[in-house]
Amino acid sequence: MPKLLSKVLFLLVLAVVVLIVLAYSQMQRYLATPLNIPQGGVEYTLARGGSLNALAYSLSNKGLLTSPRWLIAYSRLSKRGQVIKAGDYWLDEGLTPLILLDKLEQGDVRYYQVTLVPGWTLGQVLTALRSQPKLKQTIASDALTIKASDLGIEVPYERLEGLFFPDTYRFHSDTSDVELLRQSYTQLQTFLAAEWEKRADKLPYKTPYEALIMASLVEKETGVAFERPEIAGVFVRRLNQRMRLQTDPTIIYGLGASFDGNLRSRHLKDASNLYNTYRHSGLTPTPIALAGAEAIVAALHPKAGSSLYFVAKGDGSHYFSDTLEEHQKAVRKYQIEQRRKNYRSAPKKNNTGDKLVSD
Repeated sequence: MPKLLSKVLFLLVLAVVVLIVLAYSQMQRYLATPLNIPQGGVEYTLARGGSLNALAYSLSNKGLLTSPRWLIAYSRLSKRGQVIKAGDYWLDEGLTPLILLDKLEQGDVRYYQVTLVPGWTLGQVLTALRSQPKLKQTIASDALTIKASDLGIEVPYERLEGLFFPDTYRFHSDTSDVELLRQSYTQLQTFLAAEWEKRADKLPYKTPYEALIMASLVEKETGVAFERPEIAGVFVRRLNQRMRLQTDPTIIYGLGASFDGNLRSRHLKDASNLYNTYRHSGLTPTPIALAGAEAIVAALHPKAGSSLYFVAKGDGSHYFSDTLEEHQKAVRKYQIEQRRKNYRSAPKKNNTGDKLVSD
């Protein structure tokens, strides 16, 4: 009887071993067998909070994955796929379950990008974000009503104009517009703080925010990169001498949607426009646009000199003058005579979109 029992136990153990070997062999074949991915590949979106189990059955329902239980069993035995990243995955033809697990664990999601352009207003930024179908849209406010609390940031300013860094941002489909703006805000604060520590002496700014306001004015005044320090130099000297900045882009910003493309003399006289630097001294209440890195550096390192005036020459650059008399001559030459010819106030590739036409 003991011999018979031993033989039975041996056979049972042998059967279990054979079954394990067969199961292991079948699992290895399964893991190495390509999914039913159509030619050219297919995109699959894993929602936030999605598990490997849900993904396996979802792929099975789409006819892309056979025997989802095998994938789930392997995941549990190997402890793989426990943490996977949400987003859009591109599944190529020939993809195996094992390679699929690699992609999920590595978070090999598809990335998209959006560019925030120097000189853009917050309204243009929000429009650009809303045009991204792969970006999760959560912001219902417009540029005038959006608050820092909507973005989960703390700033002492009522308006968020100019508080984001113009750059190209990569994002995946699980990214929200709020997350992207927070990233842009943080990037600006980091860059501005570093440049503020290296700033030139005797600047008329008490805070980095005031420097940012100046940078936005410089950004909007010229599309010619090499002129930015010189433009900043003129503005700094004006502030130090208690002169008004008298820069057209500030008026245009204050006019908002009512600006029809023509800047008229009555606009320059309107003191109700708090951004009218012809009527109000000092810096504007807020930045008027996104300031790029070069404009920020220029505002903190303005070019030394004696010029106090400048006028657009019609080719995108400016003529700088030390005296009002010289400036008036330049205005007659470039703003009156030159306008009768082929005139443009900015380079062809300028992104500001401002059209300045006097009465």
